[in-house]
Order: sequence, then structure tokens, then C-alpha cells
Amino acid sequence: MPLPPFPTPEQARDELISIVTSLSYVTGSELRLASGKTSNYYFNMKPTMLDARGAFLIGLLILDKIEPMQVSLVGGLEMGAVPLATAVAAVSAAKGDPVSAFFVRKQVKDHGTQSLIEGLAKEETMQQRRVVILEDVTTTGGSAIKAVETVRAEGGEVVAVITVLDRQEGADAAFKKAGVAFHSLMTKDDVSGRG
Repeated sequence: MPLPPFPTPEQARDELISIVTSLSYVTGSELRLASGKTSNYYFNMKPTMLDARGAFLIGLLILDKIEPMQVSLVGGLEMGAVPLATAVAAVSAAKGDPVSAFFVRKQVKDHGTQSLIEGLAKEETMQQRRVVILEDVTTTGGSAIKAVETVRAEGGEVVAVITVLDRQEGADAAFKKAGVAFHSLMTKDDVSGRG
């Protein structure tokens, strides 16, 4: 069965913002964020990333951003980056221009290959690979910077960090300091304006 026509980036972004607003935007009591900060609003992106349409739109929009970057791999820190990288890999294959996925462990397992980077084939390395780091929600950028540092330590070239949602709380400055371009599919203002 042929695939239906893909939406334009503008259509995909607008629909994704609606899905995030509906499934992933939580307001009310004060919550602690991964950065250690507290907030009275929260983005739980898992329902959006694991929603069939949400995953498809995320994959499309990230592919649109990375197209001019000529990358061979997308991935990031477990757990948030895993469904994102998988969506990009699956949609890229459907579009006929495959981009493979990987993820960075938070810590080395005490068995198996004992690698921080998972998803590479037996003979593959990060050496001289152009890589984009993915993140679901970015506050200060700490999680993505851990992934950037791990990939660089393994010889990969990090071309950019792409987040689904930027909370606009300083991550752009952190990535600039780390020497990596930063892009977001949407910001907290895009969602809170609809919520």
C-alpha cells in the first residue's frame, strides 16, 4: 500500500504543537524538572513521542531540519532520545533516505559490550561520523551536553542538537558555549499560547 502524502513542514509543526498541547502539557502544582529547577508547568513528552501520529510528525520535522546537514546518525541520551531517534530512522527509511539511530547510556552496563553508545553495528564506530543529538524537552541543555561529550570522546562530529521543545531557560547559551548549533521544533510559548 502506498504511503499517503507527507504534510508540509508547516502543517506538520502546527499539528505537532496541537498534539503536544493535548497530550504532553501539564500545568498546576509545582514539579521538579530534570535540571533540578521547579516549575508550575511541565512537558511530559512520552505520550507525544509514543503516539503514532506524534512520532511520525517528530520524525518528519527532525528530518527536515537535518536534511542540509548531511548526517549519518541521530541519537542522544537515554531515555528521552530513544523514541525520537527511532522515529527519525523509521520515517527516513519510508522517505528513501535512511538515517540510522543510536543512543548514549547514562552509565556503562557491567556486562555485554560495556559501551556507552548503543546501536552501532559490530564493526562500526563514531569515528568521523556526522551526528545530530536529539532531546525531547530542553531546559538547561545538561542531558544533551552529556551526549555531545560522549559522542565527541568517541570521535564523532556533533553537527547540532535538536530538541522537540525548548523551555527557553538558557539551553541556547549552554550549547553556544559547547560549540554546537541548537534548533527546536517548538518552544514553550508555542504550546502555552494554546493551552
